[in-house]
Formats: sequence, structure tokens, C-alpha cells
Amino acid sequence: MSDKVELGPDGKVVVPDHVADAVRTLIEWAGDDPAREGLRDTPRRVARAWKEYCQGYGEDPSVHLSRTFEEVGGYDEIVLLRDIPFQSHCEHHMAPITGKASIAYLPKDRVVGISKLARVLNGYARRLQVQERLTAEVARCIWDNLQPHGVAVVIDAQHGCMTGRGVRTPGVGMVTSRLLGCFLDDERSRKEVLSLMGY
Repeated sequence: MSDKVELGPDGKVVVPDHVADAVRTLIEWAGDDPAREGLRDTPRRVARAWKEYCQGYGEDPSVHLSRTFEEVGGYDEIVLLRDIPFQSHCEHHMAPITGKASIAYLPKDRVVGISKLARVLNGYARRLQVQERLTAEVARCIWDNLQPHGVAVVIDAQHGCMTGRGVRTPGVGMVTSRLLGCFLDDERSRKEVLSLMGY
């Protein structure tokens, strides 16, 4: 779990010396001089950036689903938020994961504001992740908190650990999905929601 964030008089996150030293060591180990002008302030900048990248550790994504609406005029069809852009970081190499997610649910008797689905995604994405777990966590959070008839989450993303290192294959996308309830059990519902998502 991350330390509590402390702000300095300039409003910036205070970076503990041992954190800045760790980044400085990495720069030096990579082959550069952390004392040169262009890199002098980099350790603290990097530390602040990582605190922002990983701000999801400081929140409970389910909070975004606590306010729901029951007056929906009899609407009882699929609710879908498609192609939500997100960024995360791979827990194996700490390289960027960038992509888009489509999140759908079939409400029973209540709905949630659509921006809240994106907030749930970002709450989990802003942690060190693997795409499979991210997909499952988003689906489970919606399932547990809204208790709908069904939930479908599909994530399509590119991984920096494949594009920038190792096999170096840019342009390759990885698709993961998690279906719960009627979208898992009923073939017609499954086809409908995946078709609406464009899959």
C-alpha cells in the first residue's frame, strides 16, 4: 500500500529522499549521469509521476457505484459505455498498458451515472496490473455493487513490455473479456452485447 501523500509549500508531492535515490540509482545503472543538468530533477519528477500513475491504490472503485437511480422510465435493456480510453502499467515490467474498454450491464431495477463506469475502470487501471485481472476486477465490482442481470467487460490494449522491449512487436493488441450473469449463461444475450461492443 502506498504512503500517504504529503504536499510541500509549492503544492507538489513531497518525494522522500530514499525514493528519489532509487530513481537516481536506476538512471546511473542504465548508463547515464544523474547529476547532469537535464537529469538533476528527474528522480523527483519520476517519483511524482509514479504517485499519479498509481493513485488507484488510494481509492475504492466501488464508491463510484454507491449512488444509483431507480426512475428510468421502465428502461430494461443493455446499458453500454463503449471505447473508454485508459492507461495502466504492467506489474511485470512497469511498462505502459494503453487501450480501451467497453463496459455493459443489464440492470435489474437501478442504473448508475455513466461516468461512474469509467471511474471504476480508472480506479483499477491506476495500479500495477495485468490485463486479465483488470478485466475481472471491473466486472466483479459492477456485479457486486449494482447486482444487475448481467455484466460484460471487454478490454483491448497494447502493452509496452511487448512493443518497446523483448519481442518488440508494435501494433499488437490483446483482448480480454469477462462475462457474468445472463451475458455468460444466455447465448443470445452474449451475442447481443458483444455485437453492440463491436466484437
